[in-house]
Amino acid sequence: MTPEEIMKAVMFFLTVAGSGWAIWWKIDAKVEKVKTEATAKIDKLNADLLESKEDLAEHKLHTAETYITKQGLRETTEQIMGAINGVKAAVENMTLRVDRIVENQNKAPRTTRAS
Repeated sequence: MTPEEIMKAVMFFLTVAGSGWAIWWKIDAKVEKVKTEATAKIDKLNADLLESKEDLAEHKLHTAETYITKQGLRETTEQIMGAINGVKAAVENMTLRVDRIVENQNKAPRTTRAS
């Protein structure tokens, strides 16, 4: 091989290697860009997730403080029904008393007129 042929072969390989390196450099730059964007999106999603967890915890606390459980509702209903039954019994007793008063007024001795 002549020096010119060797130089052409070397230049060919350098051109191929340089082109390969340039392509690799472009691909690597795009990969880094995508990694950076993905990291930013992941950070935003993590922040949103944390905020959602905090909102859910606040809602659970609000629900626990505000709303009543089934057992608590049952106990409250039983208390109310007990109070209503007490009022019912008191009204029945008053009705009996009024009936007795009315009966006693009707049984009052009658005076007859002497003619």
